[in-house]
Amino acid sequence: MKKKLALILASVMAMGCIATGCGNKAAETTKETSAESAVETTAAESGDKMTFTVGFDASFPPYGYQENGEYVGFDLDLAQEVCDRNGWELVKTPIDWDAKDMELNSGAIDCIWNGFTINGREEDYTWTKPYVDNTQVFVVKKDSGITSAADLAGKTVLVQADSSALAALTDEENEETKALKDSFAALTEVPDYETALLELEQGTADAVAMDEGVALAKQSKNDNIIILDDEISKEQYGIGFKLGNEDLRDQVWATLLEMEKEGVVDEIAAKYGINTDNICIGE
Repeated sequence: MKKKLALILASVMAMGCIATGCGNKAAETTKETSAESAVETTAAESGDKMTFTVGFDASFPPYGYQENGEYVGFDLDLAQEVCDRNGWELVKTPIDWDAKDMELNSGAIDCIWNGFTINGREEDYTWTKPYVDNTQVFVVKKDSGITSAADLAGKTVLVQADSSALAALTDEENEETKALKDSFAALTEVPDYETALLELEQGTADAVAMDEGVALAKQSKNDNIIILDDEISKEQYGIGFKLGNEDLRDQVWATLLEMEKEGVVDEIAAKYGINTDNICIGE
């Protein structure tokens, strides 16, 4: 009788353990499901804005530069207005210009928007249509005695690495610019225009080949430099996205067209001293 009672008690205890084990597993499953639901609910309720990360050269006024500790400029103001109209958060990311492709292809930035020349790069990016017409020019010191590009023979000319001015001056198919470049004592690449203009001021270089828009912005604050009348090349600025990123490109461009129609683009251009005749959105 005792053996039978012991067996019955053992069976009851075993069944209790099984039931308890299933109960714990069910409770754990319920907790996991609830946690997942909480995460989903939190994400849905957080209302996080889409970020739009713009890569730019921080020494490229009036398009993108630093002033009083803030990144400002024509292109950055345009980007901010585009973000405001789409409910996006703008992230301004200064980049090394010669590392721009790595930044874009890695996903660190969504686009390159900073006086970025389309010409010669047509197949390398998913481009918007042009929004600004630009010219490459030479800048020299006022007292240098240099009055034309012909006077640069035997002189040292600086140019930004991976820039449009460099591409124009090293274009082997353009006999005119090739002959001009070959007349220089040296065509030297530097990382940015700030470095180039500093060397020009110090007398370690004779001229800088650069974007006219940037040259005009620098000249407005430094009457010791002049822009030669000779043009190196003409070009157009666009916004460059990673190849295939057409949806984002199209949304940004549609917003810019809306802004241009309302006169907002010209207002921002005037703020930064950019000739509105050079704005070509919608043409």
